[in-house]
Amino acid sequence: MLSLHKKEILFSGGSLKSSAIRHSGFSMIELMIAVAVVSVLATFALPSYRIWIENTRIRNAAESINTGLQKARVEALKRNADIKFQLGVGAEWTIGCVNATADCPDPIETKVVKDGASSSISVTATPVGSATLVFTSLGRVRSAIEGAPEDPFTQLDIDNTSVSGSESRDLRILINAGGAGKLCDPYTGLSDTDPRKCPD
Repeated sequence: MLSLHKKEILFSGGSLKSSAIRHSGFSMIELMIAVAVVSVLATFALPSYRIWIENTRIRNAAESINTGLQKARVEALKRNADIKFQLGVGAEWTIGCVNATADCPDPIETKVVKDGASSSISVTATPVGSATLVFTSLGRVRSAIEGAPEDPFTQLDIDNTSVSGSESRDLRILINAGGAGKLCDPYTGLSDTDPRKCPD
């Protein structure tokens, strides 16, 4: 027996016989059914995937802002100087020295979000309108009475305007007078024992 190009060449009594091997695979009908099933599944999955992407943007924005606050506090301790953290558009922020010098510049670092990723991100400060937080050389938050340019925010609520309220997984950053920040979930449906839940 000699096999060549998926065909068996059979020699029998001096005559040449050929038997083609049957090819396995999808028929056109099977392929069309598979495409239809995938299309139906994608129709149901795409909205959920979009919501997941938008909620991921909330998480990324909140973590970026919280990281910026921590960096500002560390810079204040390291430089033994007042360092301000200033909110920008969406998840953008800047940290710099309140009294800028050659050794203590303003800005020290700026976070810029590319490709419009933060265009739908909304950050609401408490008290409303506050956008600047000043850390003292001891790492504490300086109040307006103590010389800060404005009353410092004690709470930041981060959400995504492109997602409806029931689907949006908003996050919150709490800052105490000692300068420590806490990232938490304000969703009231969480258990009181859930470490992600914001304190009442």
